[in-house]
Amino acid sequence: MKYSKLMVSTFVAGVVALSSSAYAKCDNCGTVTGIKTVQQKGKGSGVGVITGGVLGGVLGHQVGGGRGKDLATVAGAVGGAYAGNAVEKNIKTKTVYQVVVKLEDGQTRTFSYNAVSAYKVGDKIKVTDGKLIRN
Repeated sequence: MKYSKLMVSTFVAGVVALSSSAYAKCDNCGTVTGIKTVQQKGKGSGVGVITGGVLGGVLGHQVGGGRGKDLATVAGAVGGAYAGNAVEKNIKTKTVYQVVVKLEDGQTRTFSYNAVSAYKVGDKIKVTDGKLIRN
């Protein structure tokens, strides 16, 4: 009888230990809670400003005569520089796909991709080396 009680208590202790370790908190595990598509504005490098300024100045120089021609050249250069910068930024705008993850430790992290990812809201994941892996 004592032998069976010892076996049962040992068995129960083993089951409890196994079940508690199976449900241990995983700080780098979580669930995908959102997918966002974000437009990231491009940055001007100066090429658009210079190119636009030169073209605007040349076009402005074609207008008027005398002092008016000088003002038109300056106005064309300034307007062209502004427009060239805006065009360059627009060309460099890119779409980024963000996967939002709620980790078991309560943190929310966002992972960005240049292409649509295969992750969906509700997917269970693990963060390993800064990358998402399905869990």
